[in-house]
Amino acid sequence: MKTKTVRAVNALTSRWAGQAAADGTGTVFTAAGLWPLLALLADGADGPARTELADALGIPADTAAEAARELLTALDGVRGLRAATGVWARRDLPLEEAWSARLPAGTRSVLTGDEDADRKALDAWAAERTGGLVEQMPVEVGPHVDLVLASALALNLTWEQPFSERRVQPPHGPWTGRSLRGLAVTHALPERIRVARGPSGPVTLLSVPGAPGAHGVDVHLLLGEPGTAPGDVLTTGIAEVTGALASSTASGLPDGAAGPGLSLRTVDSTSPDPVVRIGTVAFDIRAEHDLLRHCGLFGLTSAAARPGHFPGISRVPLAVGSARQSAVARFHAEGFEAAAVTAVGMFRGAASVRSYRVRQADLEVDRPFGFLAVDRESGLVLFAGWVTDPDTLL
Repeated sequence: MKTKTVRAVNALTSRWAGQAAADGTGTVFTAAGLWPLLALLADGADGPARTELADALGIPADTAAEAARELLTALDGVRGLRAATGVWARRDLPLEEAWSARLPAGTRSVLTGDEDADRKALDAWAAERTGGLVEQMPVEVGPHVDLVLASALALNLTWEQPFSERRVQPPHGPWTGRSLRGLAVTHALPERIRVARGPSGPVTLLSVPGAPGAHGVDVHLLLGEPGTAPGDVLTTGIAEVTGALASSTASGLPDGAAGPGLSLRTVDSTSPDPVVRIGTVAFDIRAEHDLLRHCGLFGLTSAAARPGHFPGISRVPLAVGSARQSAVARFHAEGFEAAAVTAVGMFRGAASVRSYRVRQADLEVDRPFGFLAVDRESGLVLFAGWVTDPDTLL
């Protein structure tokens, strides 16, 4: 993936994090799924809509279509990730040949105007591209919808080292008294725990690698101090995993309370290897995002205000009528699954015993926390989210 594009997508992820997690409820979202659609819109826009979309994208509009195609191709090459784009247009909507030619191959389909038939076709596309994790296309259909642009991302990871399940009952914090589906693992890799200090305080990060592969994905759990705003925890985490913010690994920190949820000490052991004990919780999150509630963030203010901003798409005046994303993320003992469908609807007129002294790190994630799924090779953040309601045990 091109570094410039990765930085642009990650920047949008950071900006979106402050909005998506602003109310402190659980959520999951992907700017990597939205960014290519904004790029295709920018390619066909003019006037203020083109400027606003370019600002949201972080790249010039005249390079947006090529960047979108390259990004989607690169995403589909990431181990464990599937990416797809679809464009549906009414038969009587003329599309500009130059814009159509720049669409990813195999994306063009037809809207019939029959609401039931179109809904079934769009939902089937969403379900097939996400392995059933997202069953409905997040867009209205009907005679008033002339053009639909959609993207789908589906990620399926198996952990390099699975967790074991356990019952967890946090003694303090917002999950006190709840019986949670806890996950635990012990290994000898303290470098997988880091502490970064952002503008709002320290954040402890835990890397949970997917199974080995040349182009794989890692999931990072992010724990801030109690009371730290979710958006601040997520933006600090994004800055750290993308190399914009320095951090210290558990192996380089002194004994004691080294970061949120993290304690370090020196203990007796029968092995010379360090000991890392991790405790966290399983979660299953679904979220719906109405992107037009934050038009300015996504460069859609003018595009949604009135028709006529997309002469590069069609000579018929078009406006963005809806822009939504449906996303899901599941973190469990064996792995991680995440998927999202983003849709823009447009209308005319969106061994032997021996004693050693070794370092031991204990991390307990027992209160709301953030997570990031990051492409190992490029540093692109694929999914981000916040966990407030973990899985429970009966």
